[in-house]
Amino acid sequence: MERLINGIQQVGIGVADAGAAFKWYKKYFGFNTIVFEDVAEASLMKRYTGGQVHQRYAVLAMNMQGGGGLEIWQYISRRPNAAKRILQLGDPGIFAIKIKCRNVEDLFNLYQQEKINIVSPVAVNPIGQKHFFIIDPFDNLFQMVEDDYWFQNKKGLTGGVCGAIFGVSNLSSAIQFYQNTLDYKTVAHCVDQTFNDLEELPGGREVMSRSILKNTPTFNGAFSKLLGPTTIELIEVKKQQAKKIFEDRYWGDLGFIHICYDVCSMQSHQKLCAENGQPLTVNSGNSFKMGETAGQFAYNEDPDGTLIEYVETHKIPILKKLGWYLDLRKRKYTRPLPGWIIKCMGFGNKTLQLSSSHVDETNTEGSKKSKSIMKRIKFILAKKDITLGC
Repeated sequence: MERLINGIQQVGIGVADAGAAFKWYKKYFGFNTIVFEDVAEASLMKRYTGGQVHQRYAVLAMNMQGGGGLEIWQYISRRPNAAKRILQLGDPGIFAIKIKCRNVEDLFNLYQQEKINIVSPVAVNPIGQKHFFIIDPFDNLFQMVEDDYWFQNKKGLTGGVCGAIFGVSNLSSAIQFYQNTLDYKTVAHCVDQTFNDLEELPGGREVMSRSILKNTPTFNGAFSKLLGPTTIELIEVKKQQAKKIFEDRYWGDLGFIHICYDVCSMQSHQKLCAENGQPLTVNSGNSFKMGETAGQFAYNEDPDGTLIEYVETHKIPILKKLGWYLDLRKRKYTRPLPGWIIKCMGFGNKTLQLSSSHVDETNTEGSKKSKSIMKRIKFILAKKDITLGC
């Protein structure tokens, strides 16, 4: 089977209060659709949690306008640790996450009115994208990037995750990894320069080497049209001594803990990673349940040890309140899902059920819409080559 990279499925964010984080990302980024919510032991991740099995709570939230999601992750069995220093641009690891937006100036003005912690003015990067940076209430850095790819228009200014900024210790090695493993193509490569659009960030006035890479999916995977194209930046600052962002900390501690790519044919991907010298370090092997979803997941590391997750989705709720689930193993994996199927996910649950910090909101309107189209969905499914099951 051909290996496909279908886009960034989600970015993991370690937080101390998942309920508060979900509420904030829902309000200010539009991540209002819950794909799964789960409490479990992270038994397969002992390699990255001090050799011990820890219990955690996680919720995957999506912005249905397009882009990847956020997996909001909270330890239950221990108190998460923050970095002991101010992170610097170029520190190996995930330094910032890119969130797509329709109009940078409009979003900047809105965030000013809402008193969001904006840390840079609107600027333009080397490939002509307008952007600015903010820090959320949990000390995570986000880059709001103007983007022209959208799955649908629900009149929100923001979409989902469309990339990330990584600090690396060796730019050439990092480029090779992301090109060979994740099918990125270099679109800009700048060596030993300073950049006006980064100067407001910690370490942003240093001389650095910066590569911008893009991945445009073939739109063959089930969720490729929702996830869309992605852009990553790799930054090496030679003057400073590289200190890893998660040095002396666990996966799941505060900050960006991983970036996850949606893949088809995990077996082929495992072989490719081994051939490229970056073998999988964690592999669930078979279908692994996460709340109402199921799939095979795996991890490996980039040359600096930054965790990259891969998920081959097997089962996902479409209209959970009606008991409708999509089993991707029963359909051709190179066919994208029809848009209307994916849009149905937007009628799903928007209120946390398990977190101690519940969001006091309901989804009455979405529930009514779901019920009203139930007969229509059943009629369409009977005529299409789509298998749904519980």
